[in-house]
Amino acid sequence: MKILVPISNVPDTTTKIAFANGDTEFNAAGVQFIINPYDEWYALVRALELKEAGKAEKVTVIHVGLTESDATIRKAFALGADDGVRIDAEGPDAYFVAEQIAKYAQENGYELIMAGKETISYNGSSVGAMIAGFMDLPLISLATKFELEGSKALVEHDVDGGTQVVECELPLVISCSKGMAEQRIPNMKGIMSARTKPLTVIPASGSDKLTNIKSYTLSAGRTTCKMFDEDHIDEMVNLLHTEAKVI
Repeated sequence: MKILVPISNVPDTTTKIAFANGDTEFNAAGVQFIINPYDEWYALVRALELKEAGKAEKVTVIHVGLTESDATIRKAFALGADDGVRIDAEGPDAYFVAEQIAKYAQENGYELIMAGKETISYNGSSVGAMIAGFMDLPLISLATKFELEGSKALVEHDVDGGTQVVECELPLVISCSKGMAEQRIPNMKGIMSARTKPLTVIPASGSDKLTNIKSYTLSAGRTTCKMFDEDHIDEMVNLLHTEAKVI
């Protein structure tokens, strides 16, 4: 069985966000990019664990992006991915990205697609579901545990008030969340082998761009913290109601 893991190229969590061209574009100058943590820590690492347990023969990472993303793909190689595919396109929106990945997965017979639940840059949580839709496959979202026995998957995910356990036959798309696996750090052998693992670059297929970014706005950030002692609880409650408007 072959596993396909879509990965995104996102700004490091410590990046100071800024915008350019009238707040219509993200300013990437001087920004360190990384593999989206949900894709890396949970989807990719769990896929590698399945391979190490003899339940998968190959783990491929796939990314829709331009040449500057190659270093991020090589990081996935260092962690243990066998090979990678970069679809040579900017990836204007989630629909476009999902359609490109789904087409590649269908054409190359992948039985299991494991994606992170969302990116930390957009928090859209939509690509995994769209891939499943394009491929007409079942989707299990926000999965926290995944086991594989032959062609049957046993998956746990959180629901309101508890946990649901789902059993499903492959092929299948999984959206992975916290709890699926533990973060790994590449070792020296992995880092050295990453240089020689095959990275295939293919052109994007025809697809319409359905959305356009009109503008970005930075959040207001944290405000000054107000402290109250036990003798002024009434004042705190009043401000939560009249100023913060949370009660």
